[in-house]
Amino acid sequence: MPLQNFKVLTFDVVGTLIDFEGGMLRYLRQAVPGAAVTDDAFLAAYRRARASDAAGWYPDDLVRVWHAIAPGLGLPDSAALAEGLRDSVAVWPAFPDSVAALKRLRARFKLVAMTNAQRWALSHFEKTLEMPFDDSVSCDDALCEKPDPQFFAFARGRLSTRGFTRADNLHVAQSQYHDIGVAKRLGLATCWIERRHGQPGFGGTLEVQELTRPDHHFHTLAQLADAVDAGH
Repeated sequence: MPLQNFKVLTFDVVGTLIDFEGGMLRYLRQAVPGAAVTDDAFLAAYRRARASDAAGWYPDDLVRVWHAIAPGLGLPDSAALAEGLRDSVAVWPAFPDSVAALKRLRARFKLVAMTNAQRWALSHFEKTLEMPFDDSVSCDDALCEKPDPQFFAFARGRLSTRGFTRADNLHVAQSQYHDIGVAKRLGLATCWIERRHGQPGFGGTLEVQELTRPDHHFHTLAQLADAVDAGH
């Protein structure tokens, strides 16, 4: 379906609009200036910790994550540092194109956030993104996290009360694991924003064995906005 035919764009937030990898790495370098761990090693350890059965609601779970990964990475392990990682979400940056692209897209579509983050963190992300959303769903609302299909069912229910059908909805996300694969299986149109294009591995995002082919594929959100403006 042409992009202009959709009526509502649902967005993953962390990793798609907010640069969580950059935010965590900036915190690491500021909090432990002499840390010898590489960026890739830190992100790989973070990714493994978040995949644990012990993982909790995000980003409160970052406290547990720090305690889990610090010893193996040669980082100091303290409550202050662990809580600091959690609290750093308040200043995690948007990707350079996020704010402007969202403003362009909002001129044509309803925009809805669908995030695994807790509501307290989403409130910070919304301010960083200059309040672009017409509605939002957090893990607190759905009582589960993507890729649980129940998260998508909860969000679809909210959309249906506003008169939107599944065919009206394009789901826009970076994570193949949390979003693109499950959304495709559920029959949603998908747009993959491949933020790590040109970079090896999965960074801080959980891996998938096989990439799901999306309906639309761009490397940046600005490219999506450009394609919409061009009538594609």
